[in-house]
Amino acid sequence: MDDATATPDTADAVGADASALPPRLRDRRRASGLTLEAAARRADLSAAHLSRLESGLRQPSLPVLLGLARLYGTTVSDLLGETAAEPDPIVRGASMAAVPAGGWTYRRAGGTGRAMQALRVHVPARAQGGLVRVHPGEEWLYVTAGVLELSLGDRSHTLAAGDSAHFDSLVPHRLAAGGQDGVDLLFVHTLMQSETSALCVVPREPADPRGGRS
Repeated sequence: MDDATATPDTADAVGADASALPPRLRDRRRASGLTLEAAARRADLSAAHLSRLESGLRQPSLPVLLGLARLYGTTVSDLLGETAAEPDPIVRGASMAAVPAGGWTYRRAGGTGRAMQALRVHVPARAQGGLVRVHPGEEWLYVTAGVLELSLGDRSHTLAAGDSAHFDSLVPHRLAAGGQDGVDLLFVHTLMQSETSALCVVPREPADPRGGRS
């Protein structure tokens, strides 16, 4: 399914930090031996939408970017052009540029070329609030500021600063800010590399009024 949250205006907000993204999306797809149609089908996008991402006419949301990275067997950092080897395991927060994508803002918080990828993420209020994600792997997140509304399967949870969650990403999940100031997270996910490793983003089903909140 196409990413409905990314708009042409998002491209202006990304700026130079993501200027390498469109050609790298195209190059990584070709290096994987996938046609535009095949890659779009595995990523649950239309070929026209993926073509616009590769030409820079649209910017992917973070979930779509993660899905394409998994599909091509690489990382978000690589797609953004951060390809230099890092023998030093220390990542200095002040040197990590903020990269907006699909309404979220994220900064790299871990090394490149690892089996896990760590990000610092800011989710504004009402950004991607209606999207449910399902994909292979595991996710761990830790709320550093604000309130997170986390849906896992048919249950909803409210997480405050200091709370964390660790779950199987095949469980349908949704992340949304619980306040007007948004929510800040530490976010770690595994990088699954397989033919079916595409991140699916679908509209959330209407909430069951009988469901509780933990």
